[in-house]
Amino acid sequence: DVQLQASGGGWVQAGGSLRLSCAASEYTFEDLTIGWFRQAPGKEREGVSCINNSNGRTYYADSVKGRFTISSDSAKNTVYLQMNSLKPEDTAVYYCAALLNPWHGTWSVQGAYDYWGQGTLVTVSS
Repeated sequence: DVQLQASGGGWVQAGGSLRLSCAASEYTFEDLTIGWFRQAPGKEREGVSCINNSNGRTYYADSVKGRFTISSDSAKNTVYLQMNSLKPEDTAVYYCAALLNPWHGTWSVQGAYDYWGQGTLVTVSS
């Protein structure tokens, strides 16, 4: 099974930046699409971004386009989510998840992901 370890959460003021990391193991990295999801208090979990490590394609939720950047380092089996211009509404527990390539459909459907890491809390103060 794929093992995922998320890290990098913390507290930041509005307008600041954080970088989340998701380290994957026990599977061939290029065979994975890694996604980031988040769940704010009292809200449903939502897709934030994902990257297909077989072809490099990236996807973003409209709410984070232009502010967040997803990337991967195959040498480290790690996916990063660089979050800039953070807003209080970005406050949430962030999860990384993996699904096996190839896949079809919508990247942000949680049920498509087979493996989940633990969450990392991001708090953005106003």
